[in-house]
Amino acid sequence: MMNLAADHKEIPAGHLAALDSHERWYVVYARPHCETRAQGQLENQGFRTFLPKRQQTIRHARKLTSVLAPFFPRYLFVVLDLTRHRWRSIGGTIGVTGLVMQGELPHPVPRGVVEALLASSNALGLLQLRQQLRIGSAVRLAAGPFAERLAILDSLDDSGRIRVLLDILGRQVVVSTGCDNVMPVV
Repeated sequence: MMNLAADHKEIPAGHLAALDSHERWYVVYARPHCETRAQGQLENQGFRTFLPKRQQTIRHARKLTSVLAPFFPRYLFVVLDLTRHRWRSIGGTIGVTGLVMQGELPHPVPRGVVEALLASSNALGLLQLRQQLRIGSAVRLAAGPFAERLAILDSLDDSGRIRVLLDILGRQVVVSTGCDNVMPVV
């Protein structure tokens, strides 16, 4: 088995690591609630990974608890060079269902997407997108029925809610959502 640990280290969140010319970011599909376990197992195999996180408030027995949760439930990112790495071993990793594929090969993430997430995260991998949001700037909706649509940021409030203007059928519609549900367009 090929030892990748010598040339691959975990990418510290918030620090961009240069990728080699043949390396790209790919998406790993994890088992339910196993994202962190899958990340640890992949890193033990020598792969560089990134698991973006967000603050989530859990209510249980009249108590509110704040925990770190995956920003994209069941998904994390891994750096691969398909010509050099044994990427098929990822499917047999504990906590992993498989890679997001396009035909017979893993489908790469468009360039700049993971890099923007890395630049917007702290050392724990916690995304801090609110600091990069500016009124009037373009944002991409990350969750809900309008996920992946572009919109214009209209307003921010102190409670973490935002209003965006979404172009639907030739007119702008106001949509209100949490600030964790949008990403600035880089």
